[in-house]
Amino acid sequence: MLDKRYDHILVEKNKYKQWKEAGYFSSGLDLNKPVFSMVIPPPNITGTLHIGHAWNCTIQDIIARYKKMQGFDVLWLPGMDHAGIATQAKVMEKLRTIGVDVTKITREDFLKWAWSWKDEYGSSIHEQWAKLGFALDYNKERFTLDEGLNYAVRTVFVDLYNKGLIYQGERIINWDPVQMTALSNIEVIHQDVAGYMYYFTYRLVDSEEALIVATTRPETMFGDVCVVVNPADKRYKNLIGKKVINPANHATIPIISDPYVDMDFGTGVMKCTPAHDPNDFVIGEKYNLDRPIIFNKDATMNALCGIYEGMDRFVCREALLKAIKKEGNFVKKEAIVHAVGHSERSHAIIEPMVSKQWFVKMDSLADRAAQNQQNEDTKVEFIPERFEKTFLQWMDKAEDWCISRQLWWGHRIPAYYHLETGEVRVALEPPEDHENWRQESDVLDTWFSSALWPFSTLGWPNKSADLDRYFPTDVLVTAYDIIFFWVARMIFQSLEMNNIRPFKQVVIHGLVRDELGRKMSKTLGNGVDPLEVIESYGADALRYFLTTNSTPGQDMRYSDEKVQAATNYLNKIWNSARYVLSVLGDNYKEVVLQKSDFSSLDQWIINRLNYCVRNVTSNMDKYDFNIASTHLYDFVYNDFCAQYLEMSKVALNSNNSKQVATTKAVLLKCLKTIILLIYPYTPFIAEELYGSLPTHKPSIMLESYPQFEKELIDETNDDQVDLLFNLIKDVRTFKSQNDLPPNAKLSLSLFMKKQLFADFLVYLKRFTFSSITLIDKDIHPGESHVYREADLFIVDNTDKTEVISKLKKDITVTKSEIARCERMLSNANFIAKAPAEKVSLEKEKLAKHRENLATLKDKLAKLA
Repeated sequence: MLDKRYDHILVEKNKYKQWKEAGYFSSGLDLNKPVFSMVIPPPNITGTLHIGHAWNCTIQDIIARYKKMQGFDVLWLPGMDHAGIATQAKVMEKLRTIGVDVTKITREDFLKWAWSWKDEYGSSIHEQWAKLGFALDYNKERFTLDEGLNYAVRTVFVDLYNKGLIYQGERIINWDPVQMTALSNIEVIHQDVAGYMYYFTYRLVDSEEALIVATTRPETMFGDVCVVVNPADKRYKNLIGKKVINPANHATIPIISDPYVDMDFGTGVMKCTPAHDPNDFVIGEKYNLDRPIIFNKDATMNALCGIYEGMDRFVCREALLKAIKKEGNFVKKEAIVHAVGHSERSHAIIEPMVSKQWFVKMDSLADRAAQNQQNEDTKVEFIPERFEKTFLQWMDKAEDWCISRQLWWGHRIPAYYHLETGEVRVALEPPEDHENWRQESDVLDTWFSSALWPFSTLGWPNKSADLDRYFPTDVLVTAYDIIFFWVARMIFQSLEMNNIRPFKQVVIHGLVRDELGRKMSKTLGNGVDPLEVIESYGADALRYFLTTNSTPGQDMRYSDEKVQAATNYLNKIWNSARYVLSVLGDNYKEVVLQKSDFSSLDQWIINRLNYCVRNVTSNMDKYDFNIASTHLYDFVYNDFCAQYLEMSKVALNSNNSKQVATTKAVLLKCLKTIILLIYPYTPFIAEELYGSLPTHKPSIMLESYPQFEKELIDETNDDQVDLLFNLIKDVRTFKSQNDLPPNAKLSLSLFMKKQLFADFLVYLKRFTFSSITLIDKDIHPGESHVYREADLFIVDNTDKTEVISKLKKDITVTKSEIARCERMLSNANFIAKAPAEKVSLEKEKLAKHRENLATLKDKLAKLA
């Protein structure tokens, strides 16, 4: 028997361990089953799981459990991401806190610490997955930096290099001066920042003339190699070819012309710093200009900056401004707000910088990915469909991908430099005479290995049974913010390496925000720890909330109130189960349902149950878990608990043993179906309830998903059952409006326009506590309620003494409250000293009391 109170701690205890040890999460146990496969978006190992990952994985867990129940051989492959930049930063931070001088450790020393970190936080993630109940096949777990995936990464790198799709070159990249590594463009977050546009005088050599040049970054003036004007600009046409003096370092630089310069922007004169501005870099390449780098890796000024060497770039800016002002070459500054790139990881302002890096040539890869979407048979289906447009837009504007990172933690690039000749060799394995070669010290962007996740985890590039059986995977679930970071890269890498899409569908969800709609961040302190929520409300409540409060592709606002509502719903199911099981008794033997034995009420609930199954299944198949859950919720609350459970008491208390047996069987069928339908969302409570049924398998994980049973449908009397409910509701509303107790005995007159089902009047009398007279005309005294099948007339012949007495008492109390409010609001001292909110609240109370008094007096007048 179930405990009287639903306790999530007791319900969830040990179940995950039992499932896992029984092997219920494993794939490949029956090779005759149809296949359904997914790979988990691997969480990084930098700390605890965030609420977004809990949402993402709960969606996948629902899919996995649902598909298993439908008879599929389900592979849900778990794994974790090494998260190069983020993890290295965390490990370095830990080393500093324990007193390790990070400037003196070797790569090998660091990697030992990093793998230790991985072991620690990997175990923590396992524990969190368990608490959330994820049915992952741990036998196939992978890590983006494990040996097999490293081999896959090296294979892809060498292949793309040999095809000319990976190259090494000097280009403008985004430099993170805190992590001291290159970043790809999508790892840069542009934020609007208040700043200034500074105007300086660049004086012509041997002339009184001067040009006015504007910049937002005066410190980069040390890298100026020329100033540029538009050849069509008549103001400066005669100056092209002449030279000016750079006011920062007094170097003489030429004036050149190029159509790129906007004559109408600023003064129409542009300084050109090819090593520190993407647009200037293009001009530099066009005219073969020098590219002097003026920053150190930590964004301090280098030796080219003279007396400013070693200064932080922003300190240098202020010092340089003072010097230029002193020399009379400062014109003015204008306050502006401009978009400034920040590192997604360290949040530092990035510095555009020329650097020799490794790149993936994107044009052909992006074109192929976009073209593949034109073929209905081979494309990746985006759900919702609108996100395909987002994907295609990214592919249309994809720039070459900078894949090298100046880190230790990651896949080391398989490029080797000969110590004497400088020859570069890219190969799967080190050269045989490895002592004569030096391997590239850079590692690959984390997303490079993550892009191979759907197939590298299954054994690729080697042939394997898992790769043949489970690839391409069926569905990927991810958030919209990493469509280009991850989804796009998996698609073009899979097409290039395997000539096939990596997954058939991608289900996109939104982001979890706080109750005010703000993005969760450490700065705002509005983050939500899933483990804390589980501690308070239980994993099932959190899972149910996460998957039923947003439509696909939309953001969701976290709300404790809604998680509590989920708990209340589970309590409702728990309590209804306790009632049904108490009705069945300890020695209940299941019977086969016979449609011919159903009463009209039995048939109605069986109809409703089947429509619920059909609607839930239809929406589960579309990954619309919110709508699916709504259909089940409505059935549980409105059909089963609010109607049938109450109505069934009449049949259960009757002397008709056959009807009693049928009603019990219907109750059990409804309860079991509810448990099976809620199970993918809330597996812990479902397992507990399932194990309490009179007959059951060792685990609910061995059950089949409910089917729509058309053969049990018969809608003949459904309209009459709905009429019964409506008439009962009408009588209850009448009593409420007239301040009558629920059990007040009224006189009901019923004009029947058609023959109603047997026992219709028995149910109506039982649940309205009223006498019923059948009449033969549709005109009768009393309040009328007209329906297609019957007309109801309600006459109140109850003794009003008690009602009148209660109304008078309520009037007295309400008058007392009005007097209290009026005294407070007429007190000048209260008005002057009380908070405005308190005063406003008292005024609202007074208005409500006056409104209530008027209603009470009106009711009393009608009864007098």
